[in-house]
Amino acid sequence: MKELIQVIAKSLTDHPDDVRVTVREEDRGTVYTLSVHPDDIGKVIGKQGRIAKAIRTVVSSASARDKRRVIVDIES
Repeated sequence: MKELIQVIAKSLTDHPDDVRVTVREEDRGTVYTLSVHPDDIGKVIGKQGRIAKAIRTVVSSASARDKRRVIVDIES
């Protein structure tokens, strides 16, 4: 899942070397924190959050077979 998020984010950004994904387990599920260069945060979030929502939908669909809740947080 981490690799999926990295591939998607790197394809959207101008600074792909600054893309980082960290993983932590919480009571509410697995939390993936996506960190990008400050100049790229708008590209990853998109207008009205459409890109961020699409990333979350793809990751959620990919994790459905594990029956584990997945949360994607985006930060710069």
